[in-house]
Amino acid sequence: MDKKSFEMIFCVVNSGFSGEVMNAARSAGATGGTILHARGTANRKAEEEFQITINPEKDLVLIAVSADIKDAVLKAIYDQAGLTNEAHGIAFSMPISDYIGIK
Repeated sequence: MDKKSFEMIFCVVNSGFSGEVMNAARSAGATGGTILHARGTANRKAEEEFQITINPEKDLVLIAVSADIKDAVLKAIYDQAGLTNEAHGIAFSMPISDYIGIK
């Protein structure tokens, strides 16, 4: 039996905005995620390049999704929690090469 393809979405947002990320992801079909609290280490040059103020306190949201909805989830996250709003979110995905416990 072939396994279904999954992707892991990683989203880094300013602390306190993980709820917006999860709401966006759920609106596109994701069922849940894991939130980790983190601290960024960007410097002034990064702030100038992206034209944003970087808050060092971050939330890292990990969301495993079926590969067929990955693009929709990423777009929803970008629309609701991307660099253009207070969340200043950056998201990317990577394929999950193997897994257990997911049907």
